[in-house]
This record gives sequence, structure tokens and C-alpha cells, in this order.
Amino acid sequence: MTFPTQQLNNIDTPFYYYDADLLRETLKTINEEAGKYENFCVHYAIKANANPKVLRIIAQSGLGADCVSGGEIEAAVAAGFPASKIVFAGVAKADWEIELGLNLNISCFNVESLPELEVINDLAAQLDTTANVAFRINPEVGAHTHANITTGTAEDKFGIAMRDMVKAIRMAEAMKNINFMGLHFHIGSQLLVMDDFVALCQRINELQEQLDAEGIALKSINVGGGLGIDYENPDANPVPNFRDYFKTYSDGLKLRDGQTLHFELGRAVVAQCGTLIARTLYIKQGVAKQFLIVDAGFPDLIRPALYDAYHKIENIMSDEEEEVYDVVGPICESTDVFGRARKVNKTKRGDLIALRSAGAYGEIMASQYNCRQLPKGWTSDEL
Repeated sequence: MTFPTQQLNNIDTPFYYYDADLLRETLKTINEEAGKYENFCVHYAIKANANPKVLRIIAQSGLGADCVSGGEIEAAVAAGFPASKIVFAGVAKADWEIELGLNLNISCFNVESLPELEVINDLAAQLDTTANVAFRINPEVGAHTHANITTGTAEDKFGIAMRDMVKAIRMAEAMKNINFMGLHFHIGSQLLVMDDFVALCQRINELQEQLDAEGIALKSINVGGGLGIDYENPDANPVPNFRDYFKTYSDGLKLRDGQTLHFELGRAVVAQCGTLIARTLYIKQGVAKQFLIVDAGFPDLIRPALYDAYHKIENIMSDEEEEVYDVVGPICESTDVFGRARKVNKTKRGDLIALRSAGAYGEIMASQYNCRQLPKGWTSDEL
């Protein structure tokens, strides 16, 4: 990625910078690869990044929206996503959120418990409408990723157990204000090995055979998202491997006639186009190391502290030889570290530091800890 250093140097730091051209290239690739299969529908998972300027670009590409809160539904509608392409997931949906979705006539509620199904039915009856629902089934497929971002095993809080799948469907079929659509799955995030998705395909095929024996037909299957990105080499792999991702499902799933297959991609859509830009405050020499101290901290990008996540760190104003630094922020917490023993071009006070691949779960997870201001977001279209 090439940074417009002169323009960025005039903006108050820290802030998020989004390469709109890379985002559009990524969306174009998604549409081309998914478009090879006539029954594939892609939704963008808004939880990854809800910057309004980013959302508008994604909505203009034709993708649908995957939401996990009422606020996300409102953000999706404001950005131009049609309600007919909005799906609403989440472990626990509040009454007002369900009513919002019903009033907007969104595409589908991904239901995660039987009590939630009953509430949706009751609220739909009060509004004299019908709710389209799919059941999120816990497939007990382990994903090879960080323990904090797995979602498909028996110990996770998400979804309905496979043993309760038929019971849930029969309940839905008996409800006057529920239209049962299909099944929803999501096994985890930042998955780079297609074997995890192959295993999910195999499990879905088994469940479909079980439902066939029960005389239950599914209109749709939603496999969630999970495709990861290359955090270590963002310039070498700026666009994720969507070709193999969609082909894996095309080859592995035994879809029935007329079934649509839905995807909920988040990180893979926006991560590489986003960068946290911080300014160097001090270079501090320790006993055995030197610290590169920037004005951004974990309230601006919490992933390294929360997940021990890796972000490539670059000085975008220096072409001098590399030196080794611990790159840290100003927050009064020992976990406020972006990277230890990192090689960065020799840095001086005032240099801009780029924390790459931060477009997903960066700005959206920012907080005001230490009474700090939230970081702003800028796109290349504005500069």
C-alpha cells in the first residue's frame, strides 16, 4: 500500500486511514468469484467495521449486510443496504431490536435459542407480521484459530445444539408468525486453512441428510464467514483468497435444487484496506531495549492486547536502516504494547507509524479509556 504521507501528516493523530481503491478492488473480486455460482449470496458482517464511509462503499457494491444488533441494522439502512438483504444474528436480541427488524421487514433472523424463537413469534404476532427465521446450529466443528474467536464447538455460547435441530424446526413450523427458511452456521474467524470449511461442509451434508429423512426442506443455508487475511505480508496479499474460499463450498456442499447459499464475510472484506496511523512521541532508551512510543494506545486498537494479535508496523516517513523497538502506547497499562522487538526503519519524534491490516475490529472496537477521544476515520477518497 502506498500512503499519501504529506496529506496524512496534516491530520491529527491517531486516526484510521482506509484505502478506498483497495476496498473496491476487494469487493470487485468478491462479486466476481461468488458470481461464478448463481445461488451464492454475500453479506458484509458490519461488526468488523461500521465506519459510515466504508459502509456506503460496500453497500454500493451490492453486498447484503449481516447485523448483530439493532444499532448495526440502523447503520446498515443509513448506509444504503436494502432491508431485503439484511440478516440479523446474535446470541440475544432485545425486544426493540427484534421489533426494528420486523418493522423493516428484513430478510432473516438467525435464531440462536428456542426462547428467542418464542419471543420473535410473539412480537411478530403483536405487529401482525411474519418473521423469516433460520436456526444457528452449533456444528461442533473446531476451527484452527485463537480460542477467543472460535464459535462452533459445544463449549461456545453460540447456537442451538445439533440434537435440538429437528425440535426447533418443528416448533417453528407450528408457529403462525414464523416462516422457517433454513440453517445458519459460523465456526470461527481468521481461518486460513480451507480444511476447516471442508469439515463444515461435511457436517452440513450430514445434517441435510437427517432433515431429508424427516421430510424437512431448507430454502437457504448460511455458512457465516471466517476467511482470514495475511497480517504478516499485507502488500503481498492485499486481497484474500476468495476464489478457493467460494470454490470450497461449491465443491463440498451438496445443495438441493433451489437452495441459496449465504456468506457473512467481515474481516476479509475490510481488514487490509485499513491502517491505524499514529505519531511518534518519544524514542526511549531502556536498559536492554529501546521503546518507540506512539500517541495511539490499545483504546484505539485493542486487538494486540485482547488477542495477542499481530499487526505489521511501519514508519511511513523514514527510509533509514531498520532498528529494533518495542512499539508501545501511552496508556497506563502494561498490556499497551503493539509489538515487541520489531524491526522498524529508524524513527524520530514526529514520524508517522502505520499499524497495518487494521480495517477489521479496529476502529469499531475503540474505546475512550483514559478519557481519550475516539479515533476518527478517513478514506483515500477524501484526501
